[in-house]
Amino acid sequence: MQYKWTVLTVTTVGVLMSGIDGRIVIVGLPTVAAALHADAEQAIWFTQAYTIGSTIALLFIGRISDMFGRVKVYATGFTIFTVGSFLTASTGTPDAFIAARIFQGLGSAALFANSAAIITDAFPSGQLGTALGINQIAFRAGAVGGLTLSGLILAVLDWRYLFYINVPIGIFGTVWAYRRLREIGKPEHPDPMDWVGLATFTVFITSLLLALTFAAYGFVDYYLAVALAALSAASLLAFVREERRNKYPLLDLKLLRIREFTGGCLAQMINSIAWGAFLLVISLYLQLVDGMSPLQAGIALLPFDAGFLVAGPLSGHFSDKYGVIPFTTTGIAVISVSLFLFSQSAVNAPYALIALFLVLGGVGTGLFASPNISSVMGAVPAKERAVGSALRATFFNVGYTISVNAVILLMTLRVPYSLITSVISSVNPSSLSSADRTAFAGGLHFVYIVLACVNTVAIIPSVLRGRRVPVDGPSPDSNSNRGRGAELTAE
Repeated sequence: MQYKWTVLTVTTVGVLMSGIDGRIVIVGLPTVAAALHADAEQAIWFTQAYTIGSTIALLFIGRISDMFGRVKVYATGFTIFTVGSFLTASTGTPDAFIAARIFQGLGSAALFANSAAIITDAFPSGQLGTALGINQIAFRAGAVGGLTLSGLILAVLDWRYLFYINVPIGIFGTVWAYRRLREIGKPEHPDPMDWVGLATFTVFITSLLLALTFAAYGFVDYYLAVALAALSAASLLAFVREERRNKYPLLDLKLLRIREFTGGCLAQMINSIAWGAFLLVISLYLQLVDGMSPLQAGIALLPFDAGFLVAGPLSGHFSDKYGVIPFTTTGIAVISVSLFLFSQSAVNAPYALIALFLVLGGVGTGLFASPNISSVMGAVPAKERAVGSALRATFFNVGYTISVNAVILLMTLRVPYSLITSVISSVNPSSLSSADRTAFAGGLHFVYIVLACVNTVAIIPSVLRGRRVPVDGPSPDSNSNRGRGAELTAE
């Protein structure tokens, strides 16, 4: 087997696991919360802790990957993720569960940040979209498939097996990564770590995510959320100042001057703001309004998988030949149409109609995701691919966190907050009254229309990135594609 295909298979296993665990708690959230005797606020943190843990570590992981080797850090991330999965399954209290999920998120960051960089090192530009498309399909399929898998596990096993299932797969993936992957882009003399930049960025991203979470869910006093937002802004300014004057910055801000890179990252973040919480929302809808069990809700989401798995590979392949903009723009538009159709659907709409809208959403996501990440990663200079991939992932995770919080805030404009919290922490959402179901569905319709409008805005940065010029390179085994970032230009 050519090395590039070995890279693709190893990294696909990693991002598949990362995607599954990012969403596997969603369908089973009421079950896990009840088992650990968690209140509504703690239950929400069960979903947020994983994202926060991965987001705060991304740039650090990207930097040390470029310094010491992407493969080494990737394999270590597999180990951390596996241990984190075991600790999560072994917890007995809500606080311990949250802490274990944060630790698991750290391992996920190493997998997510490095997979795209390792693939970009190994594949020529003419096949990059296809390779990254397959990799992203694995992540997205894992993200949605985690919902179905969650329902299946909870139907026959204890909730702890939601995480125990990762342990044997993680051990296999760790050994496989150490044995089969090799370093291509490791520098001979790594630059020193920018510790001041790391500290200011960590404060910035942590305080931002906490401020958003607290503001949305009302955990703490309003003034604390404002104080966290102010701290986030101040630390961001300090971070930018440090990066501009440091000879060896954590993040080379010149990356943001690459129009193709920044445009793709912004489009991805706006799309994740609009689409990130959709799976949580539709899962709650299916269980609350339609009265489905977790298993039924998970299976009901499979049409999204089908649409994504059909469109993703085709989009990645053809974008290598015809450029990314037609596919990313069409994908964003189809996603917006799907969200708009959901906003117009009646309460207790036939499942066939919901399935059709899910297929549209999956197709749109498949059209957008693969070409967009190919465009972003293809524009990054070879020596900074891990940091570039980490920054891209940071944009995605911040957008996702905003999405979850924004949905709750938008819902409170139409539905009492007490109803929202009772749904999230309820062991049996389908037992709620008909009036509560109708009110909740009405709130969701309002959310969908707002998210459709937000998602449409992503077309602007997607188009303004310019057109990528595909360049066919020789086999990666000759290592002659290492400097491909300079070959890709924006017209």
